Amino acid sequence: MRDSRNGSGREPVPRARSGMVGRRYPRTGTEPVTARSPLRLRLLLASVFVSLFIAGAVLFAVWAAGADAGDSPGSGPLTFLAVVCGVLALTAALDLRVVLRRLRRERGSTD
Repeated sequence: MRDSRNGSGREPVPRARSGMVGRRYPRTGTEPVTARSPLRLRLLLASVFVSLFIAGAVLFAVWAAGADAGDSPGSGPLTFLAVVCGVLALTAALDLRVVLRRLRRERGSTD
């Protein structure tokens, strides 16, 4: 039976099937059904990059505060870099929180 919306001959997969919500076609690859992320590696990387990006944000902010009008780079690009490092530090901190929550859930303790 052909699907009139996309022209393929595959049957749609019902939403009740486990896996990604709204998946339309059955899996064709050899990946595991319940793929897992290497949480310990993510924990290490998030820990390293949180501190690295916080240090970068502080460094660029202090550098921008001390920059004069004729300096190169000026305070504008340094402020931008400080904001980018701050956003990346926040992202790494959120990932660190998610990883810690998942590790805690795997161990069986409550959040």
